[in-house]
Amino acid sequence: MEQVILVNEQDEVLGVMEKMEAHEKALLHRAFSVFVFNEKHELLLQKRAITKYHSGGLWTNTCCSHPRPGEPIELAAARRLKEEMGFTTDLSKAFSFTYSAAFSNGLTEHEFDHVFTGRYHGDIHINREEVETYAFRSLQEIASLLEQEPESFTAWFHIAFPKVRDWYLVNHKS
Repeated sequence: MEQVILVNEQDEVLGVMEKMEAHEKALLHRAFSVFVFNEKHELLLQKRAITKYHSGGLWTNTCCSHPRPGEPIELAAARRLKEEMGFTTDLSKAFSFTYSAAFSNGLTEHEFDHVFTGRYHGDIHINREEVETYAFRSLQEIASLLEQEPESFTAWFHIAFPKVRDWYLVNHKS
């Protein structure tokens, strides 16, 4: 039984709960999102496996998930990147934010999201149970796709991408 860490708006731990129950009750819990860029400043996107419990078949950031109780968030982000995308790279914490997104299946993501970024340009070996496919895209191309095909992206990516783009442009001037 997979558990998530319940937190308040300051990311202080309140307890743990079974993952699906937390999503059914829309309770705020700790999460992370990883955004990996290549040497051309393109973002590695993944298309979630169609079998995912929500948002299957939609494009999103490189990977995201929840830390296990007692697991440092930095280690959880690195672990999940390896599990989903099949590689490791140095990750740095960029910022955090909270969001809430309800889905048609009755579940709600209400997350205190820790955003990590990294750079990578090697082999990618996706886990087909988690990821259907992947692609590197420029920030401009992603912004255009979000406008032209909003239904092709996860709810949280719509919220996180502008924040990550702004952060990246300030911190990685070419």
